[in-house]
Amino acid sequence: MKDTLRKLPLPAALAAASATPALSQSLDETINNAFAASTGWFVNLIFAPIPGTAFPWIVAWLVVGAAVFSIYFGFVQFRVLGHSIGLVKGDYADPNDAGEVSHFQALATALSGTVGLGNIAGVAVAVGIGGPGATFWMILAGLLGMATKFTECTLAVKYRNEYEDGRVSGGPMYYMVKGFKVLGKPGGKPLAILFAVFTILGSLGGGNMFQANQAHAQLVNVFGDFPGVITGVVFAAIVFAVIVGGIKSIAQVTEKVVPFMGVLYVGTAIVILLLNIDMIGWAFGQIFAGAFTGLGVAGGMVGALIQGFKRAAFSNEAGVGSAAIAHSAVRTKEPITEGFVALLEPFIDTVVICTMTALVIVITGQLMVDPATGLYIVGESGAIQTVDGNTGVALTSAAFSQSIPFFRYILVVAVILFAFSTMISWSYYGLKAWTFLFGEGKTTELVFKVMFCFFVIVGAAASLGPVIDFSDAALFAMAVCNIIALYILMPIVKQEMNSYLGRLKSGEIRKFA
Repeated sequence: MKDTLRKLPLPAALAAASATPALSQSLDETINNAFAASTGWFVNLIFAPIPGTAFPWIVAWLVVGAAVFSIYFGFVQFRVLGHSIGLVKGDYADPNDAGEVSHFQALATALSGTVGLGNIAGVAVAVGIGGPGATFWMILAGLLGMATKFTECTLAVKYRNEYEDGRVSGGPMYYMVKGFKVLGKPGGKPLAILFAVFTILGSLGGGNMFQANQAHAQLVNVFGDFPGVITGVVFAAIVFAVIVGGIKSIAQVTEKVVPFMGVLYVGTAIVILLLNIDMIGWAFGQIFAGAFTGLGVAGGMVGALIQGFKRAAFSNEAGVGSAAIAHSAVRTKEPITEGFVALLEPFIDTVVICTMTALVIVITGQLMVDPATGLYIVGESGAIQTVDGNTGVALTSAAFSQSIPFFRYILVVAVILFAFSTMISWSYYGLKAWTFLFGEGKTTELVFKVMFCFFVIVGAAASLGPVIDFSDAALFAMAVCNIIALYILMPIVKQEMNSYLGRLKSGEIRKFA
């Protein structure tokens, strides 16, 4: 997804330096100080490393969960890929099924919430610190995360609420309440309420203010300084125009924006790789060698592993539970089918898009190598020295611009599209958590949508670091609640999977298209 300010210090610094605060400095400082003093303990707790290591425990929580689900479901992510693609194409879609959007629209909406600055700047940070080998561990974590997405999105459809007017509401908060009740397990409702609160906080911060802030920073970087409130108002108006129409409106936009931004970014990367086709074999050699030796980077193999796992976890959100909210709106009577569709997300987000970014950075020679030893030159900060001293989004921009000089303008378009698509998706996630807590209804929904757009303006106009730090911590706190629920409910998913695959094999489930 957009990634976190704590984990991407450069973009945060760029935003702070570039965005011109429209709010008074004293108000900005007051909010900063108040949040830092009252919520710092929570932020530090969520992102704390495992004692004796530099590995954040929340990342381990996500990766271990992904490994457990992969093994428990017999590595379903590799067994059903062909069928997953058929579902996305609509081969098995019954137009009479309950739901609001198609399999493809649900996938596009969820992808728009995860594909973002984490794929551009986050990967650059991972490779800049962990070396090319971080890419290997990033890919591995992405492949394992496919099983987590499969689990949570299957449950989201199975336990969603379906209303008479055709609308649906679903997500972890619903399967926590209903699923726990089916199994006779206590604690489902308190866990669901906690998850919903964290989702609202995450949607307003990481899924909203951070996106507007970073989009404005990139615009300033290319076109010069101007008030952030202008960016904020324009973004807020466009976002409101889309989200006021609900999930159908959001899906209609994301099904067009996501493929376009994916083709734009990946297509540009492919062109650069083709221009340097003689270097591709060497680059993959660096990735595999670095994964197990570190190639001299800080922390060696362990450092590469930490950076790769960290980046994958923060990029594709497998286990966070956010995507399950979007997927719950799909038109289907078979919950497991949306699990099969959802498992494609980490593959597209991490294995394809993040890997493309890493390959371009490595192939264009941005990382400095000691000719005497063949090892990467590590600076005092622990990061690999780059040709122009770039890190984060600037490193990605430099890598692409080396082969395509006008790429900085393509990057502006990509960042704006990534930010916009992430905001509209997270508006829906926050809305569903809001209505779970305060009830369904047009007035309730409108209150949240207006509040969400107000925070778009705040995010672009001010630098509220501790506020966004807290919301990002809340976002990953969602994963704590969610994965606990997944462990308890995964036997239900296994029953659904075995039943469906058996009927598919016997020919009972047929194509509609």
